[in-house]
Amino acid sequence: MKNTHSFLDSAMLSRLLALPLNARQAMTGSVSGRHRSPVRGSSIEFAQYRKYVPGDDTRRLDWRTWGRTDRFYIKEFEADTNLRLALIVDGSGSMGFGPAGATRLDYCRQLCGSLGYLAAQQGDAVGLWGVGKDHRQKLPAKRGAEHLRLVLDQLAGLEPKGETTILESMHEAAEQISQRALVVIASDFFIDPAQLKNALQHLRFRKHDVVLFHVLDRNELDFNFDRPARFVDMEGGETLLADPSLIARRYRDVVKRVLAEFDDVIRSSGADYQRVLMQDACEGVLAKFLLSRLQTKGRR
Repeated sequence: MKNTHSFLDSAMLSRLLALPLNARQAMTGSVSGRHRSPVRGSSIEFAQYRKYVPGDDTRRLDWRTWGRTDRFYIKEFEADTNLRLALIVDGSGSMGFGPAGATRLDYCRQLCGSLGYLAAQQGDAVGLWGVGKDHRQKLPAKRGAEHLRLVLDQLAGLEPKGETTILESMHEAAEQISQRALVVIASDFFIDPAQLKNALQHLRFRKHDVVLFHVLDRNELDFNFDRPARFVDMEGGETLLADPSLIARRYRDVVKRVLAEFDDVIRSSGADYQRVLMQDACEGVLAKFLLSRLQTKGRR
């Protein structure tokens, strides 16, 4: 991997390639691929051959082609299509929480960069929406190694600063992605759950398969500070000097209530919600996510 893409772990990716990235619902791509299409077609309508990648259905291997070329190829049919993966990554100031080189944004970079790489390896299109006051660039989903490099370059260039614009980006993605897509959103979601519900409903109304990676730090949940400290709003810049022993109980009650509101929003929206701690190994998080989708592939 290039140095600018150091957030990608080649050893981890080689292990994860055995697990396909599936959509939970039918996709409407522009070329033949491995995902179910809502357009009904005949399973005997041959489209093309494609090189085998780990995770493909071995029943579609063409053994005659293997006998001639000593290479594995998959038969594809018109009822199959490709997936569009749209990555929405929060680049607001609060994403800079954590030690240098291991911030929340670094974690989301690895999560989304790895998903983009895995999608590209199975022939799918990848796009990126950077979120934050100064990060509103968009790369529409396209296929190919060169476009993946552009996505990874832009992902590497995100810096945590300013207020989040994640809700605006979600609404924009709902309007601008013209065909069904797998929309993966990685953020700390320091926003009103009611406003998040509206954005999720917009994406779901457009028939997108929506995944939220809610990335939190254990300290944000436990609030186990044992001495007075100065707390800084990483998006607005305001500071507050407080004794944690005096506010810890009330703080935990508020966090519990907010997370319960998030759970209610997710249940009503039908989105795929992944609550992740920055202390969790990224490979384990991705493996669990990919495995959870093996049983729900291609629902109409």
